[in-house]
Amino acid sequence: MPEVTASHYPPGTPCWTDLTVPDQQAALDFYRDLFGWQGEVGPAEFGGYTVCTLNGKPVAGIMKAQPMDEGVPTPPTVWTTYLASTDADATQDAIGAAGGTVMFPVMDVGTVGRMLVAADPTGAVFGVWQPVDFWGAAVVNEPGAFTWNELHTPDLAAAGAFYQQALGLSSVPMEGMDDYHSMNIGDRSVGGMTTMGEMAPPGTPPHWLTYFSVDDTDSTVDALVRAGGNVLLPPFDMVAGRMSVVTDPQGAVFAVIKAVPM
Repeated sequence: MPEVTASHYPPGTPCWTDLTVPDQQAALDFYRDLFGWQGEVGPAEFGGYTVCTLNGKPVAGIMKAQPMDEGVPTPPTVWTTYLASTDADATQDAIGAAGGTVMFPVMDVGTVGRMLVAADPTGAVFGVWQPVDFWGAAVVNEPGAFTWNELHTPDLAAAGAFYQQALGLSSVPMEGMDDYHSMNIGDRSVGGMTTMGEMAPPGTPPHWLTYFSVDDTDSTVDALVRAGGNVLLPPFDMVAGRMSVVTDPQGAVFAVIKAVPM
């Protein structure tokens, strides 16, 4: 199993993903059956946040959607990608200087780390995670774990400039794919960036899409539909493997992929 350590998450690298959802227990049950995750509603002092595990290793979080402050709207049902940082306060300043918007300023999460939530200049929301006792996902690129994080944006140039300035992610066009860029830390590809296209329904705002690895894309999608999920883009073959874009029963969008061996 591809276990990861701190050295795998240099600043800017996607290191965690979590789901905000109205019915937390229903989501825990759904993803347990779909991906084999284990997890229970967490302690009240952390808002009931659940760190879901796969074979005892943390892979993703699930939390109940609730307003952060009085008068603030309840967060949408969505998977959020978190990018690693060694200094959340400095990253917050860099986000503002690069034209992004800080939605939830830096906060301490017990003794496990520090986080913030922001939007890039094109409107895509993402999180930033500075680890203390918790580094993020301990398993990736394994069936049931996240394997790719991809920005969907209407302006590749503006988004690329922002993530370079704010988080050190360079944007490199993929050969033969004018509307798809690799997001790199140094020479290593850690994510993707593409234009808003057919992977999302009309009117979908700019966003980060989380991909989860699966053993069999078609059977996973069949199981998802039987459990009340919906298919936005049926299984199809592409250069990285066989993938599908789906929603869980509460409407959170994600992708599943059976990757081709590299």
